[in-house]
Amino acid sequence: MTLRFDGSVFHGWQVQPNGLTVQEALQAAIEKATGEKVNAIGCSRTDAGVHAAMFCANFCYHGSLPCDKLLLAINYYLPEQIAVIDCRDVPPEFHARYDCIEKTYRYHIRNSRVRDPFTLRRAAQISFPLDAEMLYAQARDFVGAHDFASFCAAGSSVKSTVRTVTQFDVTREGESVTFTVTANGFLYNMVRIMAGTLLDIARGRLPRGCIPGTLAAKDRAAAGYTAPAQGLWLIDVRY
Repeated sequence: MTLRFDGSVFHGWQVQPNGLTVQEALQAAIEKATGEKVNAIGCSRTDAGVHAAMFCANFCYHGSLPCDKLLLAINYYLPEQIAVIDCRDVPPEFHARYDCIEKTYRYHIRNSRVRDPFTLRRAAQISFPLDAEMLYAQARDFVGAHDFASFCAAGSSVKSTVRTVTQFDVTREGESVTFTVTANGFLYNMVRIMAGTLLDIARGRLPRGCIPGTLAAKDRAAAGYTAPAQGLWLIDVRY
């Protein structure tokens, strides 16, 4: 299934004891629509407050409803902040997370000294000036295969912190600045730490040209802060 969701009211994707999550809401809707308890496997473990314009999940269904009917039935029971936009059959061995070959995230910033009530939950509010061309030049150092240990939240347990970034664009349109990054995989908080590092460069907390050295350090303390969750959107998932 392909979903879209506004993450501002959820504690991320994965079921947790301390708050409603997207996975929990989806599984509850599937059970109400089909009578079956399922384990929905997501393509990414998004953080609390993170949004998705495209998010994929798979589950095992034993009933007879075709995909077009199943989509409508599940949407009926989902909260308004989540919508299933596509549904299709896949082989039993398909895995929404491990079969994914590439994802694209977009980090949205409202660059203004005055807040906009309509974007507060969907973009990070940054008041200091941002030079998109300069930031794009800095972000080019992220592109390629690197060890991104410096850009992974402490406590993460992964076998390898090497990832390949194929795109990192920085664009401006009026007061909107956007970071768009594509990679074969992402570490915990990786995009938010990359975004925070660029923002720290913009305000002079980190020097220009520091990203190669930060990558080489393989130390979370060498990178910038973790940018706010509400600016982050998962926008594309490829298999």
